Amino acid sequence: MSGSIQSIRDVAEKHLCTGCGVCAYLAPDAIRIVDDLDRGRRPIVSDGGASDAALADALDACPGRGLAHDVTQPAGVMPELLPEWGPVLEVWEGFAADDELRFAASSGGAASALALFALEQRAMHGVLHIAARKDVPWLNETVMSSSRAELLAATGSRYAPASPCDRLAEIEAAPAPCVFIGKPCDVAAARAAARKRPALEEKLGLTIAIFCAGTPSTRATLEMMKRLGVDDPKDLASVRYRGNGWPGNARAESKAGNTGEETYAASWGELQKHRQWRCYVCADHTGEFADIAVGDPWYREIPPGEPGRSLILARTERGRAFLRAAVEAGALEVERRDAATVVASQPNLLTTRGAIWGRILTTRALGAAAPRYRNMPMFGTWWRALTWREKLGSLAGTAKRTFRKRLRERRPVNEWKG
Repeated sequence: MSGSIQSIRDVAEKHLCTGCGVCAYLAPDAIRIVDDLDRGRRPIVSDGGASDAALADALDACPGRGLAHDVTQPAGVMPELLPEWGPVLEVWEGFAADDELRFAASSGGAASALALFALEQRAMHGVLHIAARKDVPWLNETVMSSSRAELLAATGSRYAPASPCDRLAEIEAAPAPCVFIGKPCDVAAARAAARKRPALEEKLGLTIAIFCAGTPSTRATLEMMKRLGVDDPKDLASVRYRGNGWPGNARAESKAGNTGEETYAASWGELQKHRQWRCYVCADHTGEFADIAVGDPWYREIPPGEPGRSLILARTERGRAFLRAAVEAGALEVERRDAATVVASQPNLLTTRGAIWGRILTTRALGAAAPRYRNMPMFGTWWRALTWREKLGSLAGTAKRTFRKRLRERRPVNEWKG
């Protein structure tokens, strides 16, 4: 059956890979992560390089294959948010007290502020996250930051493929606990890997997820650069997708010093057309498996010159305690918000959650692979939150994409060698 998933190779070739890199961490002797320009970061699996147990762990931890919440949730979760948004204990809106971090970040700099607090006041060893590659700035790489300067240099969203789990071994080997920052799928993968590796569990001091509407391909960044005046990638000195103000502009600078900019809205409008297929069937866009999740509070108009604010969700007791400690220490300035603020801030993610039910139903019916979700209800959202037009679109639109994108056919990873 074309939709059956029995291996990491199946995940990659049957269009379900998120590119997180957790498989390479759990089975490093058999799997390496490479760049595929049209799809993103992808695993290449060599035969006979790892034990069956390591390969089984890699598949079990893979968020592309599926996600599952525990049947029991932490005490005190907000019941009005649980079905569509996952476990949330508290909702806050705020920003980094460090003005430079706040300005450089994508919104209010909350994730950066929490990471800096962990380094400077909680004696954590480092922060594993994503930054632009120094040698190829239009690609991403995983870095371990241990100072304010390193965190500041990597601020701002990176709307391009990234695999932060590929270096989880650095957290496992660290002399003290570390912070992990990533997309929702990355954090879910890190949490799943920690259940397989007790040493990682011990050193995974805090997980922070960034709200995500999908990962565009590397090809999308190259096209954005051309719109901004950098036709040859070799001429690129730096690229930013947003930040330096809220939400900030997309900006590319050539080695000759020429710069081009376009608004965040215009840039994302083009980038999102190139999202990988797995993002269209993703049920977790808000970091449901993280200790703390951070996104944009889009519930109001942003006045000119607004320096940035973050929507902050405490999802676990550890996350809530850490967040409160950071606020008490002056690392963040926050105000309490209610459940309605979450819904009003990200209405598109609510309708997306509902549409997933129809999309998965259709892909399975047509014989394509689809992720499996447990304890993550979607049918009720599909029924309540979507109009009849949107309901039909989740079915008919997915049928068209299944054939147009050839989702029933295997597609080997095409490594870009530069």
